[in-house]
Amino acid sequence: MFKRETWRNFDFWLFGAVIFLTIFGIVMIRSAIAGNIELANHMNRQITFALIGMGVMIVVTLIDYRFLRSFSKLMYIVTILFLGVILVAGKTSFGAQRWLEVGLVNIQPAEIAKIVLILVLADYFAKQYNKQKNLKWMAVSFAIVAGIVVLILLQPNLSTSILLLVIWFSMLWISGLPPKYILYMAIIGVVLGISAFPFLEPYQQQRITTFLFPDPNARYGNTYNIEQALITIGSGGLLGQGYGHGTQVQLRFLKVRTTDFIFSAMAEEFGFVGTVLVVALLAFVIIRCLRAARSTNDQYGAMIAYGFSTLIFFQTMVNIGVNLKLIPVTGQTLPFISYGGSSLLSLMLGIALIESVLIHQKK
Repeated sequence: MFKRETWRNFDFWLFGAVIFLTIFGIVMIRSAIAGNIELANHMNRQITFALIGMGVMIVVTLIDYRFLRSFSKLMYIVTILFLGVILVAGKTSFGAQRWLEVGLVNIQPAEIAKIVLILVLADYFAKQYNKQKNLKWMAVSFAIVAGIVVLILLQPNLSTSILLLVIWFSMLWISGLPPKYILYMAIIGVVLGISAFPFLEPYQQQRITTFLFPDPNARYGNTYNIEQALITIGSGGLLGQGYGHGTQVQLRFLKVRTTDFIFSAMAEEFGFVGTVLVVALLAFVIIRCLRAARSTNDQYGAMIAYGFSTLIFFQTMVNIGVNLKLIPVTGQTLPFISYGGSSLLSLMLGIALIESVLIHQKK
């Protein structure tokens, strides 16, 4: 049994913020369905995954996160196997093969891969913390990431691959990346990004080209979706049109409104003030995760918290950036709010790991 003193380190503010965002997300999904029969089960499924996620949070929080360290390599291998199975027997949707059908539920292993990669990288960087930071140190860590990223790229899933690379770089930097390597990596990244364009899937190329050269007369596709998202955000004004009364959402002009563009739906119903409050709450979650990283005396636990902070920050910024037409369309969801059972479970699992880091500190 845990002593009462142990729970004094539990971050109730972080837990409460996550639960509030999750409930708010369910409420927004209910409105964004807008009577569409095909999306009718989305809210019930999200509630189911939310309840499962809460149970996972409690169980994982009680487990000492150091216990998972000895299984990180096994989890890494299992994740690679799952991603391999996806390429052979996965369910294809929107031109990508990313889901496994388990009974009546579709599972996206790439979401779990995010957490597994953070655990494996945290273990590696913690062990190498006091050793020389050289090219070999960087190369080994990159090889760990590449083992998962390559399989995700083959699905194809470019946005998640970029997210994993961003997590790797942030943890590399926190671990003491020499400044001289940052410029080299930036140059290599730009060159590789430009060189990789011809090898992207047609729909991925189209997303980039339509972002750079939009067609104002388009009545479907990415250009249409983005334009409708901007109209939806603008129609919300300062205080919004009210819950369930957004014309763009309820008349279904806004597409993909339960996932990629749920931020726009939120802006129309709750206005500028409402979106600022939600974004502020997401920022609060990120700050509490960073606080957990700074407060722990264990390098492994700190790296877990830093890695997960990066995950939430990047997904939030990318999703909002897409809705505001600042970056090309991607498949990144708004953390805890967008529809997606696998995404919600992985996020709650990450929060549970951070809570475990907090309550299992050694004096």
